Order: sequence, then structure tokens, then C-alpha cells
Amino acid sequence: MNCWYRFAINFIVIVAINCFFIISPVHSLPSSNQFTADDFLQMGAKNIQVGNYRKAIEDFTQAIELKNNFNLAYSNRCLAYLQLKEYHNAVADCTVALNFVPDNTEAYLNRGLAEYRLGNYQAAVSDNNQAIKLKPDDFRAYYNRGIANAALKNHQQAIQDYNLALTQTPQLLTSSLGNIYNDRGLVNLELQNIQAAMLDFSKAIRLNSTNERAYFNRGCACARNKDNQGALRDFNQVVKLNPESAIAYVNRGVAYHNLGYSQAAIKDLQTAATYFINRKETIAYQKTVKLIETVQKQLAARVEIG
Repeated sequence: MNCWYRFAINFIVIVAINCFFIISPVHSLPSSNQFTADDFLQMGAKNIQVGNYRKAIEDFTQAIELKNNFNLAYSNRCLAYLQLKEYHNAVADCTVALNFVPDNTEAYLNRGLAEYRLGNYQAAVSDNNQAIKLKPDDFRAYYNRGIANAALKNHQQAIQDYNLALTQTPQLLTSSLGNIYNDRGLVNLELQNIQAAMLDFSKAIRLNSTNERAYFNRGCACARNKDNQGALRDFNQVVKLNPESAIAYVNRGVAYHNLGYSQAAIKDLQTAATYFINRKETIAYQKTVKLIETVQKQLAARVEIG
């Protein structure tokens, strides 16, 4: 019964989006209806700030129609497309922005993110390489290149990138530091460097005691290390922070089973199965049902022997 630590990887790019915003300052708009390209840019930026991404795209498009070579409008529209998961459009806008301004670091960062989301990991590495050439002290480029290298299974390069990101990240950005430690821990876990992984996850937790991902991943590292008590401790924290975390219930159920608490294990696995089926996650549901059957059979066998 393996720990599903890979599921946590889905979390790691969210911070990257937050880092990439290049919203222009919002000034008061003219009282008349004769808006300029700059006015539409400002309105689009404001709509991004409040999460109205579709309206932001309309505003940036209006700005571009009034000023076809408007680099910032393309760059900011790219951000809205990223939030809406329209990654092909995001790549296209960043490419246009770079055609106008080849040294646009933010466009390289954003296009790199879009390429990553599309599964074009080598293209993501290339874009972040360009961002690093333009701005060698920007931790975001090292961090996101690390994510892409991890996806490419370039594990040692990914660790080097995370190390560089840690040296460049301001100490006040504890959330960013925590995410970097968490992601470096995932690579160490892939490399079977269990102790190094646990140290990284523990550092992430010290930076943020409510870091659900770090607790989950440290729990997985404990399970790999056959430390079921440690795994139980960390999965308890995940469930406390997120009572609807199905994968936490699965892995806590496995820890309970390994410790001999079969009834508690079955209860957790049944809870996880309910969440999976309600979310229409069929494959995860089926795997969980098989785990329940396995635990029930082993429990029945023990009863018969007793």
C-alpha cells in the first residue's frame, strides 16, 4: 500500500501564478466614455485584482485594438488566460509581447508557466533560462525551472534550481520559501533521500504551521521510512487542516492498518471512498474500494486465526 505523495505535486505551481502578476497601477479613470488604451489597461488590471478574468480579457483586448503594439496589454492578458487555464492563448500573448519587447522578463516567466501547464517542460526550462539571463537574481525563474526539471526527471538539476531559488528568495517571503522546501523535498523523495526529504518538509512546516502539503508529504516520507506513528501524526494534521482531503484519509487509513487498527483504517478508507465517488474520481474510488476489501479480508483472517 504505497503512499500517494505524487498527488501533492498538483499544488506546486499555484504560487508561481501569484508571483507573476505585473499589474499596472490603477488610477482614476476619465469621466467621459472616451477611454484610451491606457484606460482599458488600468480597467483590465483592476478586474484581474478582483478575479474578474473574463472581463479583464475584454479590457485588454480593447486596449490592443486601440494600440496594436501595446506590450503591457498582451502581457497582462496572458495573466488572465493563465488564471482561466487557457494556456495556448497565454503562450500566444506572451510570444507577441516578446516580439515587441525581447527583454520582457515577465513574459518569459509567464510563457514558461503556460508551457509547463501544457506539459511542454523543455520549453518551460528554455523560457526560464531566458528570464534568468535577463534577471539573474529573480528566485521565481529558478523555482519554476526547478519545477520543470523535476517534471523532466532531471532530479539533480531540479535540486540545484531549488537551492538557487532559496538563496535568492527574500527571507520575509516565508510562503515562497516554504513552497521551495516542499518541492525540493518531493525531489529528494523521488531520489529515495528520505531523511533529506523529511528535513525539507519539516522546514516548510516551521515556516508555516498550516502548510497542508508539507504535512502530507512528510507523512508520506514517514510511511516510506516505515514510521507509521509519524505518518499518522502528519496525516492527522492534514485532516485537521482540510477535513475533506480524501487522499489524507486514504493514507491515514493505511497507517492505521499498518499499526493494527483495522477498524479505524476501514472507517478512513470508507470516508475517502465517499469523497472520491462524490467528486466523480472513479479511478481513485476503485483503488480505495480495493484497499477496503484487502483490509477487511486480512481482518477476517485474523479473527478466524484467533
